[in-house]
Amino acid sequence: MCEFLLNDDEQIDNLFLKDLKIIQKKGCFRYGTDAVVLSDFAAKYIKKGANVLDIGTGTGILPILLSAKTEAKNLTGLEIQEEMAELAKRSVEMNELAGSLAKGRISIINGDIMKATEYFSSRCFDAIVTNPPYKRRGAGILNDSSRLNIARHEISCTLSDIIEKASYLLKNGGDFMMVNHTERLADAIEEMRKHRIEPKNLQFVFSDITAKPVLFLVHGVLFGGKNLIIEKGIEVK
Repeated sequence: MCEFLLNDDEQIDNLFLKDLKIIQKKGCFRYGTDAVVLSDFAAKYIKKGANVLDIGTGTGILPILLSAKTEAKNLTGLEIQEEMAELAKRSVEMNELAGSLAKGRISIINGDIMKATEYFSSRCFDAIVTNPPYKRRGAGILNDSSRLNIARHEISCTLSDIIEKASYLLKNGGDFMMVNHTERLADAIEEMRKHRIEPKNLQFVFSDITAKPVLFLVHGVLFGGKNLIIEKGIEVK
């Protein structure tokens, strides 16, 4: 691990999954329960040999988790913030050197989803996952940290932008999986159908099963038929 001497504001966290670990930085967005439940949810729909994109990968948590939970061939993380993308690249390299990942299976790109055509051709991904900024543009209280604001608020792109680009990048019949706050459910369904991604599976996440859900997970298929299944909710403490 000598290559991974940390700065004073960094730490290595154990993911408790096939000896995988991740580097996280104080003052930057850190992965949470939403990324973990999304990885479990998405793993059900990602097929063996799939080419997968994570839009807004942050520290690379989703590609790293999905490398252990799926038999995807390639996992690409796209992240607009250079600092976060570098953290993700270091985490991927660290896990490759430890033998937890096949070398080259995960790639991280520091780039803007709004410029997707500069990095990818159309219809090139079998599956796309995303844990997007939850707060609508112009809504919510901004943090003093621009790094956290970009992760939490629709500053660099909107939910509509992400779904539109996913529709462009997915192969016909490709799978789209997303986690978001329940207040954005109507927006998500509307935008998915607008961009020809038909919602197929919906699952709510509760912090207390007796209270209102706090998150939703949705799976859609590009050009899929109309048949939405509401799955049993899950409780996460």
